[in-house]
Amino acid sequence: MSKNIDIINHYESVVRSYVRNFPTVFTKAKKSKMWDEQGNEYLDFFSGAGALNYGHNDDHMKEKLLAYIADDGITHSLDMASTAKADFLQKFDDVILKPRDLDYKVMFPGPTGTNTVESALKLARKVTGRTDIISFTGGFHGMTIGALSVTGNSMKRQGAGIPLQNTVTMAYDNYVDHDTFVYLERFLEDKGSGVAIPAAMIVETVQGEGGVNAARFEWLKKIEDICRRWGILLIIDDVQAGVGRTGTFFSFEAAGIKPDIICMSKSLSGYGLPLAVTLIKPEYDIWQPGEHNGTFRGNNHAFITAAAALDYWKDDSFEKEIHQKAELIYSFLEDLVEKYPEMQGEVRGRGFMVGIASEVEGFASKVAAQCFEQGLIMETAGPNDEVFKLFPALTISKEELQQGLEIIEESVKSLVKNPVVN
Repeated sequence: MSKNIDIINHYESVVRSYVRNFPTVFTKAKKSKMWDEQGNEYLDFFSGAGALNYGHNDDHMKEKLLAYIADDGITHSLDMASTAKADFLQKFDDVILKPRDLDYKVMFPGPTGTNTVESALKLARKVTGRTDIISFTGGFHGMTIGALSVTGNSMKRQGAGIPLQNTVTMAYDNYVDHDTFVYLERFLEDKGSGVAIPAAMIVETVQGEGGVNAARFEWLKKIEDICRRWGILLIIDDVQAGVGRTGTFFSFEAAGIKPDIICMSKSLSGYGLPLAVTLIKPEYDIWQPGEHNGTFRGNNHAFITAAAALDYWKDDSFEKEIHQKAELIYSFLEDLVEKYPEMQGEVRGRGFMVGIASEVEGFASKVAAQCFEQGLIMETAGPNDEVFKLFPALTISKEELQQGLEIIEESVKSLVKNPVVN
C-alpha cells in the first residue's frame, strides 16, 4: 500500500468515504483523465460528484485564473465589491438569465451547496412567515441541519444527532403507482391532515444521490401550479443537476417553469473552486443587510473561472453537443439492460446524469469496483447504492466516452454469466 494512503488512513477521520472506493493517491488530472502516483491512468466518469462538468484544469479557465493571480487580483473580500464579482454578475445576466427571460437577484450565501440550500429555506420562511417545508422522497440537499431536514436518506439524517423538524416529506414522481398529486393536494386541503401550508417546496428535477430519479416535466409543471395556487414558494435545487448536467444550463428549462428560488453550486465555478449562489426573484429579496452572511461567500478566484466557463454558453453549440453525446450514453445503457438481463437493471436519469439501477443486491457497487480496476472512476447512488451512476465531463471527447462505456460493459459482463446475443 502507498505511504501516502497510510498517512491518510492514520491521520484522517474515519468519516472519509471516496478514498475507500478509489484507494489510490492521485497526482495529476487533465480534462477527463486522472493519474495516480504509480502512473496509472484513469478515465473520470465521476467529475467530482458533478463539480467538474467541464473536466479537470480547463485551459481557458486556467489561463484566466493564472493571469488574475499573477496580477495580484483580490483573493478574499467577503462581500465587498471587486472587479471579479462585477464581471461575473454582468456576464451571468447577459449569457444565462436574459436569453432565458429570467430575472433573479444573485445572492452569495457561502461556498457550498448546503450553504445555498440553508439560505433558500431561511428566506422562504422569512418571506411567507410560515415554518414548514415540503421536501420529497429520495431528495438530497446537503449535510447541515436545515439541509438535512429536507434530505431523505436515513443514514445521513441520523448523523444530525437531534430531531429534524419543520419539514414534511411527500412522494417524488413515480415513487408510488398512483397519482402523487392527489395525495399532496389532499394534505394541503384537509385541515385535519396535520400538514400546515408550507413556506416552500424544495425539489431536484433529477435526484442524484437519491438514485438518479428523473421527474417528468409535466410533474414538475404541476408542482409549480400547486405552489402558485397555494402561495407556496418553489425552490429548485440545481446544485448537482444544473450547469448543463441534464442537457440545459438550468435543469428545469424543458419543463417550462420559473422557480422562485434556485440553488446552485458544484460546477458553477467551472474549475472545482468553491462557489455557490442563491437566485431569488426580486420581489422576494427582502433580506436585511448582513442577515445571512459568511466569511467565504466572495470567492474571487471562483468568479474568474465561473465567468470564463460561461463562454461555453454564448451560443447553443455546446448544448447541442451535450444532447448528441447524451443520446449515445442513454442508448448504450438501454442496450446494456437488454443484453444483460441478469442484472435486473433499469435505466434512469437525463442528459449526462444517468445510471442503471439493479435489483440484484450489491451489483452496482461491484460494477463500480470492477470499473476502477479497469481504469474507470465511477460512483454509486441510491439509498442502498443500487445505482451505478455515469457522470462524465460534458466536454469529454466521443472517443473517451466510448472507451469508458466499453469498460462499463466489460465490467458488467465479468459479473454476469449469460449475456443475450442479438
